[in-house]
Amino acid sequence: MEFTIGRNIAAKGHKVIVAAKNTDVLKVLGKADEVLSSAIKKQTADDKILEYNIGEYSVFVVITQLKNAVEWQKFGGSLWHKIKKFRAIKIALLDAEPENLYDFALGVEMASYRFDKYFTKKPASFYPKLEKIMFTNSGLKNFDGYKPTAGLANAVRYARDLINEPANEMTPEIMAADIKRLEYLGLEVEILEEEKMKELGFNLALAVAQGSNNRPRIAVIKWRGNPKEEDFKVGLVGKGVTFDSGGISIKPAANMGDMKQDMAGAAAMAATMKSLALQKVEKNVVAVVGLVENMPSGTAYRPGDVVKSMSGQTVEVVNTDAEGRLVLADCLTYIQRTYKPKIVIDMATLTGAIIVALGHTFAGLFTNNVKIATMLGMAGEQCGERTWYMPMDKEFDKMMDSPIADMKNAGGREAGSATAACFLRRFIEKGISWIHLDIAGMDLSDGNNVLYPKGASGFGIRLLNGFIRKL
Repeated sequence: MEFTIGRNIAAKGHKVIVAAKNTDVLKVLGKADEVLSSAIKKQTADDKILEYNIGEYSVFVVITQLKNAVEWQKFGGSLWHKIKKFRAIKIALLDAEPENLYDFALGVEMASYRFDKYFTKKPASFYPKLEKIMFTNSGLKNFDGYKPTAGLANAVRYARDLINEPANEMTPEIMAADIKRLEYLGLEVEILEEEKMKELGFNLALAVAQGSNNRPRIAVIKWRGNPKEEDFKVGLVGKGVTFDSGGISIKPAANMGDMKQDMAGAAAMAATMKSLALQKVEKNVVAVVGLVENMPSGTAYRPGDVVKSMSGQTVEVVNTDAEGRLVLADCLTYIQRTYKPKIVIDMATLTGAIIVALGHTFAGLFTNNVKIATMLGMAGEQCGERTWYMPMDKEFDKMMDSPIADMKNAGGREAGSATAACFLRRFIEKGISWIHLDIAGMDLSDGNNVLYPKGASGFGIRLLNGFIRKL
């Protein structure tokens, strides 16, 4: 992307965006005045993009009254589908602040993502032609202000790449190695292999992994953006089940292939750490992600098994498909006892029940600190990654009691998301502010949202990045 300095375009109080093919935008405006006036009179909706052909020029006219960052991002995503057929585009923005332009460009970057690594015979026409976007805006002097937003876009695309990979190409070992590469950005990355996990007591995570030939890993990622402080204020924990068959409690065959994306929570946490490094955010943050594969075999853990967690509490396994919470439980204990962050946030594609409750509009938010959760919720509203506060009543917690152990790992179908959150809360230590995000309805996109092409959405990175930066 490059920027050029030009002039604003007046249009009766409306915001007008004009995109022109391979020419000087000011010359196009001179030829298009009559057409623009006509379009402005006829067009009243703020979500339409009109295309006009004037001689050798293609001109796009959009009348907008955009109120916030999310609307600018969605506008960028919408316009992308119009301009991708051109090789170079110039865009003039009326009365737009630099921040508006950055959000517009973020929308273009999010909408233009595609995962085409495994295609071998797609024609050239399948691929967008757009190589360069030039912005004309009198209030913008250089590109430097966009760098933090560009870093955020990069991180979202990174998460999508991880999540979209097939399970045979994204095993725990491969994903751990990919995360390890992030050290080039200044992140500290430690990979705990199986023997070290046994030594440290990751017994619940190891139980989930014991049925698979692909051995587990724990990735610990540290960003020390404030070297004057030693402590980590925020700790992030992600569920990284690189494929979830359900284990002995095997899932139905229909759509089981989507379970390659049961590591979306871990991908989002790794990508969030990447975003902090790319933006050089002056905060100390640590992330722990548990990477396992849940498979049925002669060595798999069974319904009825009792396993002692790292925390010392015992868990009766009543359903091997309730595996993500087991991985998270040990990771939560490890991050609290080793790094002692004041705020811990975990993210997971944890329950189908949250989709029943909230559909694909909100992530479920469970917390023991309403003040911190409100801040996170506000960050979600500002970036368009929305959350909904969910209850953890004592009656739900009681449903997790086991007759033979400290707790069981599933409480039945009713209130499934809440009982899962209550299970995790039992591993939160005194004085820790904790948020659990169930993103099971948000990790995949059907392609109907302009910012989320079909496939992995990359949900959660913008949410956590915005929250951490404003702490």
